[in-house]
Amino acid sequence: MPVEIRSVTPDDWERIREIRIRMIEDTPIAYVETAEAARAHGEGEWRSRGERGIAPHSLSIAAVDESGAWVGAMGGFVDAAHGPLLVGVFVAPEVRGRAHGVADALLDRVEEWARGEGDTLTLAVHEDNARARAFYERRGFVATGETEEYPLPPHGTEVFMRKAL
Repeated sequence: MPVEIRSVTPDDWERIREIRIRMIEDTPIAYVETAEAARAHGEGEWRSRGERGIAPHSLSIAAVDESGAWVGAMGGFVDAAHGPLLVGVFVAPEVRGRAHGVADALLDRVEEWARGEGDTLTLAVHEDNARARAFYERRGFVATGETEEYPLPPHGTEVFMRKAL
């Protein structure tokens, strides 16, 4: 499936809001935010999130299909404890899977960015998110042994995974 991978900007705030709410509704254990909380944010918050697409040491990208629909998103920022950190991973259900290549195209771009920020790329994934964990493992990420509690119901544990770049 041909998609354009592009950086988001503050002017994309309405689309950022739309895809963020869709992400949370699709996989509530993945984003440390509730859909209710996301809906409550005003334009300023969404524009701030769009700023991450053009700010130094961060990345926020979207996969846009031929019709102009946003079908995926990923982001990254440099964390003091982990270096480049992958966040906000989402691919719409209708374009999931290797045959579509959307997740791989997004992650390729994040890894390219991360190489300019460090030697590894780290992420945290909920222990019950088997689909995401399988994708990350296929792409070379391994569990580090570090975990942290997922702060929202149903709680559980987030597992840190890292890939050498």
